[in-house]
Amino acid sequence: MSVYQREVRVAAPFDDVWEFHSRVSGLEALTPSWMNLDVESVVGPDGDPDPGILAVGSRIESSIKPFGIAPQQRWTSVIVEREAGDGSAMFTDEMEGGPFREWQHTHSFYADGDETVVHDRVEYQLPLGSLGRRLGPLAVVGLEPMFRYRHRQTKQLLE
Repeated sequence: MSVYQREVRVAAPFDDVWEFHSRVSGLEALTPSWMNLDVESVVGPDGDPDPGILAVGSRIESSIKPFGIAPQQRWTSVIVEREAGDGSAMFTDEMEGGPFREWQHTHSFYADGDETVVHDRVEYQLPLGSLGRRLGPLAVVGLEPMFRYRHRQTKQLLE
């Protein structure tokens, strides 16, 4: 699988950054408008609609239509791991259905004094079998602008 990583330092308290990223509203706020994200439903691990916190087992059904011209693509994410401790936290979401053959995104947060370090790690595999595996590293062309936007927005909204 291919791996993409990006990190940003946010001049905001750890608890604020962690809470922001723990809600579907954080996902909506950090997704570039050109992706045309439509969150269709969020269901908690107990079947509760619209849970406040994305706990392990939460399911997000959404669709994207990049630039408004690409075909609409459905995307189902499930929170598969979530841990929080003193000054560090993380959660991982996996794509169960969507445009990638595989997608696992680990969001990590670390307190550093009055600031927070946000680290994204995405392990992914493109569709198209062996061709997709060979082209996988080129996906950075699409991932980099998206994550650069996410990190810029995180700073703008939380600092």
